[in-house]
Amino acid sequence: MGAFRALVRSDFAAIRARDPAARGVLETALTYPGLHATIAHRIAHILWRRNWRGLARVLSYLARMATGIDIHPGARIGPGFFIDHGSGVVIGETAEIGRDVTLYHGVTLGGVSWNAGKRHPTLEDQVMVGAGAKILGPINIGAGARIGANSVVVEEVPPEATVVGIPARIVQGDAPRSTDPYRVDLDHHLMPDPVGRTLLRLADRIAFLEARVDARRHDKTSAAPSGPCAAPVSETRADMTTSDPQGV
Repeated sequence: MGAFRALVRSDFAAIRARDPAARGVLETALTYPGLHATIAHRIAHILWRRNWRGLARVLSYLARMATGIDIHPGARIGPGFFIDHGSGVVIGETAEIGRDVTLYHGVTLGGVSWNAGKRHPTLEDQVMVGAGAKILGPINIGAGARIGANSVVVEEVPPEATVVGIPARIVQGDAPRSTDPYRVDLDHHLMPDPVGRTLLRLADRIAFLEARVDARRHDKTSAAPSGPCAAPVSETRADMTTSDPQGV
C-alpha cells in the first residue's frame, strides 16, 4: 500500500509541475481525468498481477466510461505519469512506460500483431508524446525523446531525438533542449517543419541557378564583338529579308 501511495503522489506532483493550469490541490484532484484514469489503472494493475483479471478488466472499463481514457490493466506505468486532457488515449496490454512520461490527448500506444507476447511499445523515461500521435508495435522510444503531434511511429526512436511525420522521421530541433533534469521538456510546439525547410532549400537553389543564368548572359553580352563590322542581329535579318524578296 505504501508503494501505491507513493505512485499516486508522484502522479499528482507531475500535474502540478507540468501544467500551469493546475492551481489548487482540491481542484487538481477533482478535475483531471488523466489523474483519475491513472489511479484507476494502478488499482486495476494490482488486481491484474494478482490474477483477478476479470475484476481488473471491469475496473478498467469503468474508468474508460468515466474518463474517455482506455488503459489495459496489464500495461506497466512508472511514477510521475501525466496524461494532459486525456480524451481518446489508448494504452495496450504489453505497453511499458518509464518515469515522468507525458502523453497528450488522442495518443495511441498500440500493437500491430495478433500474436501473444510483447506487441506494444516501450517508452523510456521523460518521453513526451504530442496530441494524436500513434506509436505502433513492440518498438522502443528512447529516454527524453519527443514525438510530434499526429505522428505515426513504427520504428525505434533513439534517446533525445525528435520525430515528426507519417511515418515519423528524425528531425533536428529548432530550440535548445532543457538542461534541468527535474523538468520535462514540454516545448512540443517548437517542432521543426521538414517540409517547409525542403521548400526553402528548393527556392534557394532556384534563385542560385537563375543568378548563374543571368551572369552567363551578361558575360556573353560583354564578350560580343563591337564596331562597324558587328551589325546588330535585327539589321542582319532585315538585310537577308531584303535580299531575298521571295523568302527562299
